[in-house]
Amino acid sequence: MEKLKLMTLYADFRKDLTYIEKELERSVNSSSPIIRQASLHLLRAGGKRIRPIFVILASQFGTYSLEDVAKVAVSLELVHMGSLVHDDVIDDSDMRRGFKTVKARWDNRVAMYTGDFIFARALTSIGEIEIPAVHELLAETMLEICKGEIIQIDHQRRTDQTTRDYLRRIKRKTALLLSSSCELGALVSGAEPSIVRKLRRFGYFAGMAYQIIDDILDIISTDKALGKPAGSDLLNGHLTLPIFFIKDDEEFQPFMARAFDGTLTETERFEMLAYIRKTGAIEKAQAVSDLYLEKALAEIASLPENDAKKAFMQISAFIGKRKY
Repeated sequence: MEKLKLMTLYADFRKDLTYIEKELERSVNSSSPIIRQASLHLLRAGGKRIRPIFVILASQFGTYSLEDVAKVAVSLELVHMGSLVHDDVIDDSDMRRGFKTVKARWDNRVAMYTGDFIFARALTSIGEIEIPAVHELLAETMLEICKGEIIQIDHQRRTDQTTRDYLRRIKRKTALLLSSSCELGALVSGAEPSIVRKLRRFGYFAGMAYQIIDDILDIISTDKALGKPAGSDLLNGHLTLPIFFIKDDEEFQPFMARAFDGTLTETERFEMLAYIRKTGAIEKAQAVSDLYLEKALAEIASLPENDAKKAFMQISAFIGKRKY
């Protein structure tokens, strides 16, 4: 039902999203055949395009211009794509969304240069917007994301982290881009400053909830639904919120140790996931996600009544209940 609602929402903005998708393809064109192929490979692997949707919706609270909105939406989606390419190199991941990653299809060098190329394209995409605050915010967002990638490397396979470390990490990994999507969409449309602030906070809280649910799905979903092995976060040495609730569990620790050192068998992987599911860790993580969603809804409650506000509420419901 929630997936159906989300698809209906997307249908309402199909024309805008189609235009943005074409602009994305145009923006990753390169004179280098390998970089062009690698960029298109990543682009065509798909995704929910939640960042462009957030830009579109936030722009409805000001004077909407598809041309300007597209420049912002393309830029943010490219930043997201570039960070994914780099993440896959860091994690040595071969699959994403059921497709081979750029590093798996080509190699690490091609992946790193492709990620850098996509980041550069993000800057050229937004270059025609003559609003200094837009460029300042995008630069700050990219800096924080890069900082987050370094922190993620530093935290890999470390069990001395705290939940605060985790929350800071997912802020840079996911919440920041959604927050910036809302803020930039509102800025480029000339929305009132008070509305810009509320949308920024909404994006942040919704992004935190979104990533926590993502981390839950990594444990409770299937390999087929995820397009990669369930439990990939642990296999790649990343502690997620459900794991923080049980990382000191004596029965779970041997599973975690083998996941971290690469000796976990396929049978043990399924045993580990089954064990996590019965500990109550998933329910505790879900409760934290629900709290963030409550805060997100509180931010948009006082916004002017329009279709965008209703759509943001629908997206919030989807985030809380999504299965993919």
